[in-house]
Amino acid sequence: MIGYDGDKRSSEDRPIHTEKILADRKIFFLDLKENDRGQFVKITEDVRGRRDTIMVPVEFLDDFIGALEDIREASDLPE
Repeated sequence: MIGYDGDKRSSEDRPIHTEKILADRKIFFLDLKENDRGQFVKITEDVRGRRDTIMVPVEFLDDFIGALEDIREASDLPE
């Protein structure tokens, strides 16, 4: 399998599940992955080839999603 940056990845490095969000010039990849410490979500922002990534352990997804919902409620965006 070819990764986002063209590197070949082994089958154990492939995501369990992946989502892709297109937002103007940006692409967000959300990958559920697993390593020897457990499952995590790898969130990668790609802006014209420049990538930034964060990892969120699945144990903290509810907190992370809750914080995003709080931010959405505080913004002017409709739900």
